[in-house]
Order: sequence, then C-alpha cells, then structure tokens
Amino acid sequence: MIKEKKKRFVNKLKHKYRLSIYNDDTFEEVWFLRLSRLNVFSILGTSVLLFTIAIIVLIAFTPLREFIPGYPDGNMRRNIITNVYKLDSLEHELEIRDRYFESINTIIRGGTPASYESSQDTGVSYEEITFDKSEHDSLLRQQIEEEELFNLSILAGSNNKTDFSSIHFYPPVRGLVTNSFNPSENHFGTDIVTSSNKVVSATLDGTIIIANWTLETGYVIQIQHDNNLISVYKHNSELLKKVGNHVKAGEAIAIIGNSGELTSGPHLHFELWHNGTPIDPEDYVAF
Repeated sequence: MIKEKKKRFVNKLKHKYRLSIYNDDTFEEVWFLRLSRLNVFSILGTSVLLFTIAIIVLIAFTPLREFIPGYPDGNMRRNIITNVYKLDSLEHELEIRDRYFESINTIIRGGTPASYESSQDTGVSYEEITFDKSEHDSLLRQQIEEEELFNLSILAGSNNKTDFSSIHFYPPVRGLVTNSFNPSENHFGTDIVTSSNKVVSATLDGTIIIANWTLETGYVIQIQHDNNLISVYKHNSELLKKVGNHVKAGEAIAIIGNSGELTSGPHLHFELWHNGTPIDPEDYVAF
C-alpha cells in the first residue's frame, strides 16, 4: 500500500503537462512547452539558488553593501582604524605618564626615582646601534678641540650670525629637513627625518641641564654650552645622559624616536637658543 502511494506520487511529479499559446483569432498554436511538476520545482529551485548567489556576490564584492542599513561606510571604517591606532598610542603615552607620576611620588616620599636612562622604546632594536666613531667624526672633533684652544670667547658681546662663523657645530643627526625654523608659527627649531635607531649627538661641548619626558614633546634633552648657547633635542625614544653629565661635541646623548603628542613620525626636533632667543639651526649646522 505504501509502495503504491509512493509510486503514484512519483508518477504525478513526472507526469507531463502541455503549456500552449494560441492565436486568439485563428486558434492556431503559436508556442507550446511540455513540463512536469518535477521540471517546475527544479527550475524554480535553480533560479532561487542562482539569484541568492548573485545577491551574495554583489554584496560581498561591490559597493552595494554600503547601502545595507547598519553597514559602516568607507569613512566610518577609516575612522575606526584611525581610532585604533590613536588608542594604541594613547595607551603607550599613559603608561609613560604613570611612570612619570610614580617617580614624582617617589621623590616626594624621599626615595630615589627610576632613571629615565633605563626607559626604552620597545620598538627599537638597540642591539643594532653602533657607537663607533668614523674617521670624519674624529677629524672634526680634533679640529674643534684645536680651535677652542686658541679661541677663548667665540660668542662674546653680540647676537649676530657672524659671531658664530668660527664655531663648528656638529650635526646631531644627518638626514632630510622636513620642517624648517619658523618662529611666526611657533616652530623654533628644525625637524630632521632619518632612519630609525640613529644616535642623536651633542652639537657642541656642554652640560646636560634637562633630561626628562613631557606629554607634548616626549623625551627631551637640553645642553648648556659656553657663551649662553643652549641646544634642545626633542621626540627621542631614549635618553642616554642624565642631568649634570658633561658631554663633548659629537657624543651620543639620545636615540631618535617618535615620542610625544606633537609628532607625526620618527624624527628629531632640534633647536638652538642664544641669550634666550631662538636662532635658525640651518644657518650653522649642515644636516
């Protein structure tokens, strides 16, 4: 009995029907089509499947997906990625700030804070840094030392550029100047871009007067030179000297970096000040 019902059901599916189109005036058969229920189900199923695949492909590989309610557009996705990078940078800066406040609390309690010299940028491979002096560096150092023996007052008495003509400023780094001295826009130094892991060198002999970290300019080091001349080095990834250290021209004092909020990439912001007035470093230093 069950087999007969199943057989009748299969026969119904396979039974052919004729679909004809006739001319209304002459009753002549114009077109016909023989179909079974199984043919109809197969055609409908295949059509639905192909239509679904086409919709999925259009949504996945064309901009049509942006018209779906709730789907983020291109600007929103770019903002999300940008915010992720900013959040990562802020997390790093907050960690540095917390260490800074912890050092202040330690000083208030009468303890000895951790040295900034031990703070490192984990993105820098310090094993690759070489401190070997080249032949040109040694010759320049010798020339500076010989001239200083016979020049006891290089900068005395005037603020003019000609007063610096006999001074040989050692370049803190060698690279590409991307932003020049422009005091009208409160840019009192020169930005120099160079490869990573580069050593920042002292431009002249002097004594370290500031070696700390600020939220805007990151790791900063300042050197007091003779004749009221001060050099400033900002956005370093690590400081190699402490306050009170005496340094020679060309001696390593820091590692170039990208610390602080006012930076768009690894570079050195270098300033020169004479008698409390900023001067253009490019007038005296060949980067």
